[in-house]
Amino acid sequence: MHLANVINSLITTFWGLFMTYQRPFVDTLLKRFSAEKPLIQVLVGPRQVGKTTGVRQLLELGTWPHHYANADDVLISDRNWLLLQWQQALLSGDGALLVIDEIQKVPNWPETIKALWDARPGRLRVLLLGSSALQIQAGITESLAGRFELVRVHHWRFAELRHAFAYDLPRYLTYGGYPGAVAFEHDPDRWFAYMKDAIVESVIGKDILQSHKVTNQALFRQAFQILCAYPAQEISYTKLLGQLQDKGNTDLVKHYIDLYGGAFLLHALQKYSPKAWLARSSSPKMLPACPALYSMVAGVNVTQNADQRGRAFELAVGAELVQQPGQVFYWREGQDEVDFVYQYRDQLYAIEVKSGRKKSAKGLASFCAQTPQALRIIITPENFTQFSDNPLGFLQQVAL
Repeated sequence: MHLANVINSLITTFWGLFMTYQRPFVDTLLKRFSAEKPLIQVLVGPRQVGKTTGVRQLLELGTWPHHYANADDVLISDRNWLLLQWQQALLSGDGALLVIDEIQKVPNWPETIKALWDARPGRLRVLLLGSSALQIQAGITESLAGRFELVRVHHWRFAELRHAFAYDLPRYLTYGGYPGAVAFEHDPDRWFAYMKDAIVESVIGKDILQSHKVTNQALFRQAFQILCAYPAQEISYTKLLGQLQDKGNTDLVKHYIDLYGGAFLLHALQKYSPKAWLARSSSPKMLPACPALYSMVAGVNVTQNADQRGRAFELAVGAELVQQPGQVFYWREGQDEVDFVYQYRDQLYAIEVKSGRKKSAKGLASFCAQTPQALRIIITPENFTQFSDNPLGFLQQVAL
């Protein structure tokens, strides 16, 4: 009984920290909505990373009247439901903030929002958010061009978890990414069940399969397990296809990867090449979106195995990079490789990760000989904290 009280106390403490920690996107939205006649703000990101919590913090910090509605809370959400929410916000006065959560659940929402916005532009501040990037981004691109700004929310980085929950690096390499799972780290079985049921299965079932045709759903789920088992590794489509327990083709594998990418679960990095067609035809380097997705497949003892720890650390570096503006690639020629090639505006960074796994030390020199404008970076467990605190600032400060 005493142990149960301690665990309940820890969970209560966790939820208190989770609800009070403010993620950077809250300040971004606060500044944008404080401007004169802001555009529609569209917030997209993974499930269970604090989007709704951050919006509630925004509503407390803002000085405008507001109306919040969640399309998940109603049995039938259609054009008339959206119209009703818009009217409710208008009753609060000009400049009120209307927030629609899980907007992708409303049929034909882009056309409806466009008509309402164009009818009386500037009357409301509008924030739309949801968990399905594929649906939301397709909708706003087609119907709301010129009327919106996209705000991307990512998994929690090491710097955030360190500040909010006192994470150290081994803990981050095992559990990092989803703050909701922090409360269950004392019980590996419970942590695994939360990750599988509350996060991954919710994404697959609600964000992907309800809106995209997947003929063999069991195969689709199996593909996710296989893809997460190759963190920060280059793997051919043919090899991936060979591990699936069914017939298929490389286009099927690419389609699966695209769907998981659009749902914020995986990144497939292309090989860097000045020739775009060569980059598109390369084998992908698979990058689960956060370390916890790798641990869910490999087990929570990943840091006890040198090779798995090295892969997890390389994944952690890549996961930080893909959250920055710009593009992330990898590079390989024969035995020479560069873990990550990061392109930001007109600057190119060649990044080697000292993760402990054995590999050729000639990659940086070979790449920079071919690409002399590239600046060299080495990231280690010793400087990872500084890198995570300010990734762009770190690269600009130490690049050679």
